[in-house]
This record gives sequence, structure tokens and C-alpha cells, in this order.
Amino acid sequence: MALDGIVISSLVNELDTNITGGRITKIAQPEKDELLLTIKQSKTDENGKTARSTKRLTISVNPSLPLIYLTDTNKTSPLTAPTFCMVLRKHLNNCSIVSISQIGLERVIRFELEHLNEMGDLCKKYLYVELMGKHSNIIFCEEDNTIIDSIKHISLLVSSVREVLPGREYFIPDTQHKYNPFAITESEFTDNVLSKPLPLAKAIYTSITGFSPLMANELIYRASLSDKNNALELSDMEKLHLYRNFSEMMNDISEKKFAPVIAFKNNMPAEFTSLELTMYQKDDAYTLKSCDSVSNMLYDYYATKEVMSRINQKSADLRKITNTLLERNNKKYDLQTKQLKDTEKRDKYKVYGELLTTYGYELKGGEKALTCENYYTGNEITIPLDETKSAVENAKKYFDKYAKLKRTFEALNIQIAETKEEIEHLESISNSLDIARQESDLVAIKRELSECGYIKKHHEKNKGSKNSEKSKPLHYISSDGFDMYVGKNNYQNDELTFKIATGNDWWFHAKASAGSHVIVKTEGKELPDRTFEEAARLAAHYSKACEQGKAEIDYIQKKHVKKPNGSKPGFVVYYTNYSMTISTDITGIKEVTE
Repeated sequence: MALDGIVISSLVNELDTNITGGRITKIAQPEKDELLLTIKQSKTDENGKTARSTKRLTISVNPSLPLIYLTDTNKTSPLTAPTFCMVLRKHLNNCSIVSISQIGLERVIRFELEHLNEMGDLCKKYLYVELMGKHSNIIFCEEDNTIIDSIKHISLLVSSVREVLPGREYFIPDTQHKYNPFAITESEFTDNVLSKPLPLAKAIYTSITGFSPLMANELIYRASLSDKNNALELSDMEKLHLYRNFSEMMNDISEKKFAPVIAFKNNMPAEFTSLELTMYQKDDAYTLKSCDSVSNMLYDYYATKEVMSRINQKSADLRKITNTLLERNNKKYDLQTKQLKDTEKRDKYKVYGELLTTYGYELKGGEKALTCENYYTGNEITIPLDETKSAVENAKKYFDKYAKLKRTFEALNIQIAETKEEIEHLESISNSLDIARQESDLVAIKRELSECGYIKKHHEKNKGSKNSEKSKPLHYISSDGFDMYVGKNNYQNDELTFKIATGNDWWFHAKASAGSHVIVKTEGKELPDRTFEEAARLAAHYSKACEQGKAEIDYIQKKHVKKPNGSKPGFVVYYTNYSMTISTDITGIKEVTE
């Protein structure tokens, strides 16, 4: 991912075109690190008609996913507004946006705002949005750049470079001493940037402001060079050619020739940028998707990333519990398996006891061993003896050992089966956590952990809230128009298989691996081969085998799938099935979103 200065430049151009001149009519802070601004505009055309529009601007400084984009989506705000939100409302209620600009090619956006103070005088304020990874921040300043407040307060105890506190002066620290790409000369580029003993891409993005590793590699590709080249190894002609491609790239930025694009890998967004991405055009591992705006590009890319990031944060405790239980049960399974191996010698003691009962009359007492014929094999055998005991007592000792090991063997077989079932169940819960998309999915998983005794039950204070939001299975449409459903947790798996699916519907599941139940509704029709393959790909993708690239999938008509009495959620059995090995890539399969 590359939310670099180049993407910021294209974003500023889009925001300036769309919301400059508008008024901020509503300010909300739905998350501790996120603002949602509602902007209303009135424009009069040449015919004297006034067109009114309302736009929403999302500004997030989440350390893992900082972003800013125009959206049509509204979010629920907390009942009590945070302090920073109240400060902005006090100063900026119904203020106008005068201009939106970028500081050089830095990842900093400046909103110039005008509003009337309590005396009715026109005042100017600045809102700085810094999108710099974990250092991201939203800073509200006076006209003279004195900080009024910020969404994150940074003291000298946190940063020795810059304080971000009310009353302090706002400035952008120049800690990396990079070149301004709009001002760098050819000699500075060739003599300084390309004089570092570093890989070519690293030499570029560590020396020039606004360039990410992605765009550095794109520049190298356009110049027909390789990142394997060391900057010092380039010839004068190669340096000149690289600089000319750099100049062309900067001209495109200056002239606002942006082409927002997302690069997908394995159906997941991998990279994005605002310029043409030529280096992936001939790479079969990537699929390029052009976007009509930078906001749409960022929304499409980050929508999944942001949700998954917040879900991962909120599921951290459940993951820790599940992983701890898995680790504990795996250790238990290894120990039980080792103990079971020790019981393999039980039959030897039984034979010793029987042979001593048969040949013990030959012993006179005091012998340390008995050598006799093993009538089971016909071979001679030597039986160790306790010389202080009689033949009958030695036989009893061996029979007792046999009986004890037999009891242990029988008990361990039951325990191992139970432990294995426990591991399979916990792995299925772990897989459910991997594919969870919403908080309601986590609620269902937490309920399962509670009902199965893995965590303590907590009674809901508001019973109505339990049913207010229900997790739903994933819904896909095959290329041939058949509905395909994917369970996101074990309760959904049971519901899909035994309530939604009918006898002739098809059921899919990853072989010998934790994963989702996938059903295909046939509606009494014969399924084409392509639908079988797409359903199998879904089953492979939403399983623990996903990272392997390929997986073996069992599929069978639902009527042959049974659920044993008293079995855990999601557990089923079947005795006849078809199988296929399929890719885990679900690119091209249409998902139905509500």
C-alpha cells in the first residue's frame, strides 16, 4: 500500500475541485481517531439556477490505516462528543472552506477555513491533516499557526522532535532531509540521490519527499532498469534516462494527469496509486482496477482493510483464548499419544503370564529367568523373573501389568478421540475468527466459546440487544446464476447445512481442514461444472488451507450429510463423497452485499 505524497497530491486536487467553497455544517467524531465532516455547497450555473449538494468527508488518523476521502456513507456518533470534536464545533460551525492545499509533496493536507467569531468578525483557521502512519494526526490551528487543539496530544515525553499541544507553534519537522521533487535539479538527482550505496529503489524513496517504495519501483520499471541494480553501479546514460522518466512523472503530477488504480492479488487489494501502474500490467499475479476518483480508490481499498483492522483489534482477546486452548490441547494430544505408544507392550506381559502359568512347574525357585517355547509363535522366549517370588506370583505380576496397561489403552483411546475433537473444534473457531467481518460475527463466536465452556458466561443486561444484530452468512452468485452461501461460524454452518439447504442442494467443505460449510442452492436444476468449481474455490478460500494456494475439497448432496447427536456446533459426518483439488483464489466470483 502506498498512501504517499503522490496519492495525497491527487486527493488534494479532487477535494479542492469538489468541496472548496462549501460550508461545514456538521462535525462528528465516530471514532477516537476519526472525523466525519458534512459539507454543503450551493452553486449557481450560467442560467441562474442554484444547485445544492451535500458531501461527507471522512478523515481517519488510525495508526495502521490513515486516510481521507469523500463518501456517501454516514456513521453513528457517540452520545457524548469527544473534546476535540466539541472544540471544532465551537470554532468551525458553518465555516467556509477557502482552499485545500498540500505542503510540498509531503503527506500533509492544509484546509484553510473562514468563520465568524463570537463578535461577528471574520476569522481564519487552519486544519492540518497529517497522514504519516503511526504519526498521523489532525491539528487545528490559529491563523498564525498556533495550535488550538489536536485529535492526538504529543508531549516531549513522547516525541523529542515536536510537541503537539495547545499553545505550541505548528510546523512540519524536517527529520529526514529529503529533496523536494518539484525543485530537485538534474545534477542533484544524479550526483546525490544516485550516489548512495543502496538498492536503486531505496536510494530514491529515502532521498525524495513523497515517493513510496511502490512509486520508486514504478519509476525504475519505466526507465527499464531493475531494483537489483545498486545506485552506484548505474552508467551516466542510465542515470540520465532515469532522471528524464522522473521528470515526466513529476510533470504528470503538476498537470494533474492522475489515473487512480488498485492492484489486486489473490482477490485482495495489494497496492494502490494515483498514476498509471505499468509494472503490473504484464504480471499475471496482479489484476488492475481503474477507479473514477481517488476517493473511490481509497474507499475500495481501505473499506476491507479498515474493517479487518478494527475487527482484529476487537477479536484479540478471543484469539488469545482460542490459541491458548489450542496450544494446551495440542500438548495434551502429544502426551496422550506418547502414553498410548507405551501401552503397546501390554500383550507381551499377557503372554509372559500365560507362559509362566503353563511352564511354571519347571521352576524350583530362585531363578532370574525362564526360557521356554512361545506356543503362539513357535520360537524360544526368555521371561525375566523376580527370584524372590514363585512362578504363580510372577505370573500374577505380569497379568496385573497387562490389565493396567489395557485399562490405560482403553481410557487413552477415548481421551485421544475427545482431545482430537476438541482441537478440530478450536481450529474451526480460529478459522471463524479469521473470516469474521463484523462485530456481530464476533458476538456469535463469543457465544459459542461460552456455551462450550471455554469462557465464563456473561448474562446480557439488555436482552433485546442480543437479537438486534445477527450475523449472516456470506452470499455469492455463481457465473451460472446459482446462489452460494458460506458460513462464517459454526452456528451458521449448522444453520446452512440443516435448515437452509434441502436434500438435493450441494454441500462443500475442505478435506481434513477446518473451514466453512458452503452450500449451493440447486432449485431442482443440474449444476454446471463451473458452479461446482466456484463453490469448491469458496470452500478452499474460507478454510485453514487458504494459504496453501490449493486445497482438496469434499462435496456431496446435503441429504448425505448427518449430524451426530450431542456433537459440537459445525460438526458433521458423511460416508460417501466426491473430491476435487482446487485453487483457493476466488477472484471473479460475485459477492452479494446488502
